[in-house]
Amino acid sequence: MTASVQTRAEPAQTLNQRIRADLEARILSGEWPPGHRIPFEHELMAQYGCARMTVNKVIAGLVAAGLIERRRRAGSFVARPRIHSAVLQIPDIEAEVAARGESYSYELISSRRRTATLADGIETARRGALEVLDITCRHFADGRPLALEERLIGLSTVPEAADVDFSGIAPGSWLLRHVPWTEAEHRIGAVNATSRVAESLGVAKGAACLSLERRTWRAGEIVTYVRQIFRGDAYSLVARFSPQG
Repeated sequence: MTASVQTRAEPAQTLNQRIRADLEARILSGEWPPGHRIPFEHELMAQYGCARMTVNKVIAGLVAAGLIERRRRAGSFVARPRIHSAVLQIPDIEAEVAARGESYSYELISSRRRTATLADGIETARRGALEVLDITCRHFADGRPLALEERLIGLSTVPEAADVDFSGIAPGSWLLRHVPWTEAEHRIGAVNATSRVAESLGVAKGAACLSLERRTWRAGEIVTYVRQIFRGDAYSLVARFSPQG
């Protein structure tokens, strides 16, 4: 005797879901390219034998998803792809290390005042002499090197930095807590550890590392330029965003 096996039927798609799935498939497959006008609502009503409210709800959902855009008196069109820019927050390494349950420590390697040069890549330096505080330091997580940091602080913008004892607090943490900024720029890249970096981070020469360069300004004047090189196996940058501006 053969036992019969009963399978539970999947719930049928609602008409709303079917219409949306059909339209999404044509857009995402490229059958309807960016700028293509999709059928008017009355055309979709006739095609699917449904009410205007059903079609309108589908169109509104696709607009909200960023797949189509409505143009007054012209109809609805497949949206053109938008360029996504992942906006990164200025990281506080101490807080990030603590957030993942590790103990943070910091080492000041050197600190000196000097005049910025064009090689420093600070645009303000092109307009005349700019005095900076040149700091090199290391960040640790659970006693193991995490990042090597090289930082310049513009003393014309942040003169109080000259009196701070950075042997006791990381410059990035101090700046976040005391100095407002109005504009920032990030540059992220993959680099191989030089002999100096390898020694500082306790990795093999040539090991993969993450380089994060950042400049911040206040009212057009440089606050700080920093380059942080992280061990590639210990740090990552994550940004979450939606397809809508």
